[in-house]
Amino acid sequence: MVRRLAVVAEKVGVSEATVSRVLNGKPGVSQATRDAVLTALDVLGYERPTQLRGERLRLVGLVLPELQNPIFPAFADVVGDLLAQRGFTPVLCTRTSGGVSEAEYVDLLLGQQVSGVLFAGGSYAMSAGPHDHYARLIGRSLPAVLLNAAVDDLPFPRVSTDDAVAAEQALTHLVSLGHERIGLLLAPPEHVPSQRKQAAFTALATRLGVADSVRVTHGMFSLESGQAAAARLLADGVTGLVCASDLLALGAVRAARRAGRDVPGDVSVIGYDDSALMTCVDPPLTTVRQPIEALGRAAVELLVNQIDGKHVATDELLFEPELVVRSSTTRLRP
Repeated sequence: MVRRLAVVAEKVGVSEATVSRVLNGKPGVSQATRDAVLTALDVLGYERPTQLRGERLRLVGLVLPELQNPIFPAFADVVGDLLAQRGFTPVLCTRTSGGVSEAEYVDLLLGQQVSGVLFAGGSYAMSAGPHDHYARLIGRSLPAVLLNAAVDDLPFPRVSTDDAVAAEQALTHLVSLGHERIGLLLAPPEHVPSQRKQAAFTALATRLGVADSVRVTHGMFSLESGQAAAARLLADGVTGLVCASDLLALGAVRAARRAGRDVPGDVSVIGYDDSALMTCVDPPLTTVRQPIEALGRAAVELLVNQIDGKHVATDELLFEPELVVRSSTTRLRP
């Protein structure tokens, strides 16, 4: 019992005495804190006291495209903790190939009468993707927030890493190291964040006078796709690679080694996300870090404000990324 109090208290960010007051039905605790404690019990898998089992849960859908890319579990962890602190229980919905689609998850969440939905990396990020299910959320006036760049015609609040700044940071770093033949490895052409990265990358390359030697290719967000796409760029003579995810970058490192090239001696590689364990790969990966904590806090704040009936603008909030220089980039050999 004592350990349970400590774990719940740490999860919610309150004292053990406060948790004890909630579990024993004592006064002197705000409703928001009480909701957060009860939600933390549910999230952690602890059984509620008998007198509290009839409490209605406040559910929020968290819709992710996958869990293989480490950035999405990291975002789910941040958002899940923040929602629990606000008295909400996250309902994790992960799409899989051939499994439940995002549209089907929306119908499921509507049937569960969730209070709102947070989307990360959904169909809204694909200009040619299916968007009809978002209209069902709009029709129900259900609060929703989108993480990262989306098509322009969806009236939801958005929180995004600034893709243009990310591309500029990566290109500037490689050019400062003497690289001119630089490859940009992106997601499919209809992917809105990749469109933004390519536009900024191309514009800066023109200003820096290296546009003629820049190459762009596209692939899926996987290590294998990164390896195949990077092999094409390496065959074209590039000495620096900027990738739209860390998984793509790891695939690029593998492609370089299969081609007999050293990283970073012959080829410099930059990833994107700064996923878990990127300091542990060989070589430790230079990457552009997404500010997951700040994105998560802003997304939860926007969602909870909507749930509370407050007016929330549908503007896009842009957050600055950070270039993290490690050992996969170095000065071009003469």
